[in-house]
Amino acid sequence: MVLTQSIGKSGLQYLSESKEAFQSRSPNQELLPLTASVNSRDRLEIGGCEVTALVEQFGSPLYILDEETLRAACTQYRDAFKRYYPGSSQVLYASKAWSCLAVCAISASEGLGIDVVSAGEIHTALQAGVSPDKIYFHGNNKSREELQLAIESGCITVADNWHDLEILADLGKLGVSSKTGEPTRVMVRFTPGIECHTHDYIKTGQIDSKFGFDPGSLDDVFKFISQQPSLCCIGVHAHIGSQIFELQPHDDLADVIVETLTKALSYGLPATEINIGGGLGIRYTETDDPPSIEDWARTICTAVVAACERQQLPLPKLLCEPGRSLVGTACVTAYTVGSKKVIPGMRTYLAVDGGMSDNPRPITYQSVYRVVAAGKMRDSLTETVTIAGKHCESGDVLIKEAKLPECRAGDVLAVTATGAYNYSMSSNYNRVPRPAAVLVRDGKVDTILERETYQDLLRLDRLPERLGTQK
Repeated sequence: MVLTQSIGKSGLQYLSESKEAFQSRSPNQELLPLTASVNSRDRLEIGGCEVTALVEQFGSPLYILDEETLRAACTQYRDAFKRYYPGSSQVLYASKAWSCLAVCAISASEGLGIDVVSAGEIHTALQAGVSPDKIYFHGNNKSREELQLAIESGCITVADNWHDLEILADLGKLGVSSKTGEPTRVMVRFTPGIECHTHDYIKTGQIDSKFGFDPGSLDDVFKFISQQPSLCCIGVHAHIGSQIFELQPHDDLADVIVETLTKALSYGLPATEINIGGGLGIRYTETDDPPSIEDWARTICTAVVAACERQQLPLPKLLCEPGRSLVGTACVTAYTVGSKKVIPGMRTYLAVDGGMSDNPRPITYQSVYRVVAAGKMRDSLTETVTIAGKHCESGDVLIKEAKLPECRAGDVLAVTATGAYNYSMSSNYNRVPRPAAVLVRDGKVDTILERETYQDLLRLDRLPERLGTQK
């Protein structure tokens, strides 16, 4: 039996589902991982592992990644594009959401490529066994060294600006190439001029963006590339933002990107790919209502097919690059409760052993999360508390108004949907070591990221000899 939870006036209610219903659920629309259940001891289990027991074994804070949920999201994206797009397609995992060996390896094993934005992410993807011809290198300020690594490794580079193109052309003149000696494969990123409703910091499609070529410069861009024998333009790329619940902007994007591909072809470029980015939102709270992976893919594929028909253009290879909607809801972060501060008539603070160093999104984006008491899953929700982090910062608050059973020191809380941009944006603020991460499936658990130690914090420190030992 698979159990899911929802919030009601009287507390937590549970609905059993058939296996077929379980498999059809879109992971991005869930608060908890697909395998989440409550056992006979009223404790939360994920991947067949009791969350409180995991904390006892591995400590907290602890990222708990459900392998089955991640694989389900990969499968749904891959199969939906095959189902709705008659041409060739390729789903890429936007690894900036969470770049580590295990997540990249799981994504690759499901047939996905990897979207990277730094040399470190390139190195991680390669070490995870990802084929370089499925690695696409993005970024608005790539260094010469990073571009050389991408070329020599055989990755595809997404040219974001003239800085990229000029360095790529220069490296080509110097004879820098992949092992095959073929011209460097590039895609051209441009701003499509499409607005969407999301946080200003994660909008990327508007003209006023640090990413991509201005549409008015594309004639010069395509002309320049056509004159560089070391460069091979294989397609065009556009992205409108992240955590988007609307489908219409993605529909609008199809016409713009297909028109841009047509322009590239008019310069004799062998452009046969379009990348429409990612951006599908996930459910962080009960009020969030994102489209399913299936609906998003169907909208994109149908719109691209129609746009190509209007342009009388053969179907290009269609790429997309989801990140948050692949890994976001596959993970929860477990914390242990410490101090409790009651301000009569005002607020109750419940402090946990983590905070902004393992999840900086609330203080950065004012992001809202959901939390459950992992060891009291059927208890009534009797308290409204503010979940505070342990860092020396007044703004270190994970959740301002959390409804929970009565909690005390030692209780374990699980914050949901923490797979995207939590570990990848984590820090050592206040010299706090980064948490461990475990992968769970069918009652088995594997460490995928070791917990940092105090010695790790000092690993790169250097104490000048003249300072000596202070007395």
